[in-house]
Amino acid sequence: MDWSKLLREEIERAYGVTERLTDLVDDKELDWKPSTGTNWMTIGQLLMHATSACGACCRGFVTGDWGMPEGVDLSNVPPEDMLPSADKLPSVKSVAEAKRLLNEDKKVALEMLAMTSERDLVHKIATAPWDKTEMILGRRLLEMVGHLNSHKAQLFYYLKLQGKPVNTGHLWGV
Repeated sequence: MDWSKLLREEIERAYGVTERLTDLVDDKELDWKPSTGTNWMTIGQLLMHATSACGACCRGFVTGDWGMPEGVDLSNVPPEDMLPSADKLPSVKSVAEAKRLLNEDKKVALEMLAMTSERDLVHKIATAPWDKTEMILGRRLLEMVGHLNSHKAQLFYYLKLQGKPVNTGHLWGV
């Protein structure tokens, strides 16, 4: 298996589809969230979260830089306490900002992939602050693409719930 090729293709596809779905959002809808249930992100919060769902985490796995302040130790923090409730999450201020940040995160993901050898993708063991399970680096990076894809699907369903004319082709980029 060629992890580099697989990851590059998956990164390109995930970010491309997410950007096209983001194009369907209007700035006036950034405060929208589902009306039933609890702890939903607004569309603006979801877009902000998506802009660091992959590349920023890839940087953590590849370089060890998780963007945490000096001295912060997450090793004893339960996974459910690592993210604040939805109402405390930051939001983008515009669709343009979301697209800019998404493109910056894509650039980081591709840069991290470029500085990683195929050997490291296959053999280097990586753990996450939220999951100490040992996995090869290639799988960890693929999980981060999956993280972005999960939020891409969430955005798709938010758009559907708003009555936007989206279909399965929009979700899969076909």
